[in-house]
Amino acid sequence: MNSSTKNKSIYYIPLENLTKKSDLSKIENVLDSIKEIDSYNLELNSQKIKLSSKYPDVAISKAVSDLTELGYKFPIVKNNFPLMNMSCASCANSSQNILKMQPGVLSANVNFANETAYIEYIPSLITPQSLKESLNEAGYNLIIDQNEDSQNSVEAIQKSHYESLKKKTIGAMIFSIPLLIIGMIPSLMYKSWSNYVMWLLATPVVFIFGKQFFKGAYNQAKHHTANMDTLVAVSTGTAYIFSIFNILFPSFWLSHGLKPHVYFEASAVVITFVLLGKILEEKAKGNTSSAIKKLMGLQPKTVVIINGTNQEEIPIKSVTPGMIILVKPGEKIAVDGTVISGNSFVDESMISGEPIPVEKEKGANVYAGTINQKGSFQFCADKVGKDTLLSQIITTVQEAQGSKAPVQKLVDKIAGIFVPAVFIIAVFSFLLWILFGGNQGFIFGFQSFVTVLVIACPCALGLATPTAIMVGIGKGAEKGILIKDAESLEVTKNITSVVLDKTGTITEGKPLVEEIKWFSSDYEEKKQLLYSIERSSEHPLAGAIIHFFDKENIPFISDMEIHNLSGKGIIGIYKNQKYFIGNYSLLKNNNIYISDEVKSWINTKLELSTTVILFADEKNVLAAISISDKIKSTSEKAIKEIKNLGIEVHMLTGDNNATANYVAKDTGINFYKAEVSPQDKIEYIKELQRKSKIVAMVGDGINDSAALAQADVSIAMGRGSDIAIEVAKMTIISGDLLKVPEAIKLSKQTVKTIKQNLFWAFIYNIIGIPIAAGILYPINGFLLNPMIAGAAMALSSVSVVSNSLLLKFRN
Repeated sequence: MNSSTKNKSIYYIPLENLTKKSDLSKIENVLDSIKEIDSYNLELNSQKIKLSSKYPDVAISKAVSDLTELGYKFPIVKNNFPLMNMSCASCANSSQNILKMQPGVLSANVNFANETAYIEYIPSLITPQSLKESLNEAGYNLIIDQNEDSQNSVEAIQKSHYESLKKKTIGAMIFSIPLLIIGMIPSLMYKSWSNYVMWLLATPVVFIFGKQFFKGAYNQAKHHTANMDTLVAVSTGTAYIFSIFNILFPSFWLSHGLKPHVYFEASAVVITFVLLGKILEEKAKGNTSSAIKKLMGLQPKTVVIINGTNQEEIPIKSVTPGMIILVKPGEKIAVDGTVISGNSFVDESMISGEPIPVEKEKGANVYAGTINQKGSFQFCADKVGKDTLLSQIITTVQEAQGSKAPVQKLVDKIAGIFVPAVFIIAVFSFLLWILFGGNQGFIFGFQSFVTVLVIACPCALGLATPTAIMVGIGKGAEKGILIKDAESLEVTKNITSVVLDKTGTITEGKPLVEEIKWFSSDYEEKKQLLYSIERSSEHPLAGAIIHFFDKENIPFISDMEIHNLSGKGIIGIYKNQKYFIGNYSLLKNNNIYISDEVKSWINTKLELSTTVILFADEKNVLAAISISDKIKSTSEKAIKEIKNLGIEVHMLTGDNNATANYVAKDTGINFYKAEVSPQDKIEYIKELQRKSKIVAMVGDGINDSAALAQADVSIAMGRGSDIAIEVAKMTIISGDLLKVPEAIKLSKQTVKTIKQNLFWAFIYNIIGIPIAAGILYPINGFLLNPMIAGAAMALSSVSVVSNSLLLKFRN
């Protein structure tokens, strides 16, 4: 429905940060430059733009886009809606265009393979109900119910549709088989009654079991568009009507020396084959989203909550933050939370991809969808419903599966002109046969016209890319690789350089005490002083020392005077005696003696790239502490695998050069840079990009977020900061670096599958349509039967989807 036909052309666009009059001139300049806007008025008090336009869909979209670039904000909603009743890629293109033409819709992306519409819109200008109504007019059904049971309702609709399709196919086959037998056996075909029996058998197939094609074609025609329904309806409808004409008026052809052939079997069998193909296609498409179904099946339906001394079983949708939940052995964890009592091991493999169960004790985090092992525990619910990690993963995977790879944009354009082009070819072949086909020209021309319309398959073309993307992203999710959009999946295969942050990416990111060397004989007493001073320290490394002593139950000395020295260390004063904890410089500046034995120990540890902390009284060193951030056990293997793919590996770190050099040598990294700031990381990536490198950045911290945004492909470690994960296009949930080469291999496999699918989809149509038009007839007398064309069309879609499903089994 073209928005220019709407009666009302005045719209109010809300602005969220229109704060001062000086903003008005900037906004006016933008609005003046948009030719689709007839007039406008800025309302500073009500924070709105009053806009009048004959083409509001274009005007609003441009205004919002241009003003967003200037920093103004709009109340925008982004949502995924299930979209039913699409029959081919042209339907996706048609419904997408209808959505884009609705005033208030800023962008729309319809995915035929997983039957979803990802829509970005301004809620004050248009509602989901309005979107639903605009699509209903074209025969599509937008599911706008987004409550917790909406997925079940969508599945119910899909199941009902599948069962209906199954019944129609069986019914069509019951009538088509005897019809086909009569049409194939000459002794039956030329009986006086045969034409009437064939007419009787074909009628229910065409008008009852094939009703959906004619209904769909009519809805498309109302909007001056066409899709696969149009091709099927026109071809079978023409064959059916032409056959009736030949029965009722045989003399017309007999007077021209021609036999009045009937094509009832072609019209019925084509519909039967198309229905059969749709069943196989629906079943195959359902398998492409199995990863989502597995994730959704991880949540239990009910939970046991602790209410005082009582236990109560309630539905999961009734759980609220703060509730105490009991988890028994073997049960699935319902929501995200924190353990408050008990302990166990939890299988987190479906979220992290790691097969080894994780120990959970008081204070540990637990996540929805993970499975408790032998022990039992109680935890406090922190995040419920859509806020849980599992729900966020499911949402991200759904959005990613619905996104489009860059190659799909070209396919969409082709799909948009595919059906009209097929009609032109069909008519052209018909006319050529009439002009050059001699006495049989009309009959052969008619058969070619029907066959061309039947064999052309926009479905295979439309399914080629999205089914591969769905399987690839789903497979990634099962492996613990969360891919946020199809574009990053496609670009990943082209990576030439991988830049790794050190801390938390290559290393554990958790400083641990490696060794404490005591240079004092009464170290048991001094240990208590060391522990108590560090308990009061603000330094990040203090946590490692506290953790080292935690299990010894050392008494804490509270009556101690503490002085934190930023960047140097800490001084504790106890019983008028000063104690120093810090670096070498702190002790030297306070004239504390450092023996050769201590210096030798320090140098040995520094060569191994560890950090050394010294503990001393006012005269001598009492102890030296070696702290290291261990390299992850899989880092060296992961880096080797990345290099084996022909990709350069670089490391960036804010740590010192000695540490960087040690880590680089230990893991086999050839290129590294130490003591870099967040801005230095951006410049390093830009320099690689200036050398025409396709760069992937892998990081986990807030200081990596800008570099992640700059890279061509951004990969965050799942145990890192929220900002890094938000910026990144991929997230390695477990934090295992081995997942990076897996993601690269997955990208290569997925893109290879897309290319295979597109090749076969194009080749099928490029070869099939000319053969259907009769190009082989002058050479060998072969003219394709419309029934065979119908079977070929059905199988083409199934073959494309089946090839995508093979991705699941590739290593």
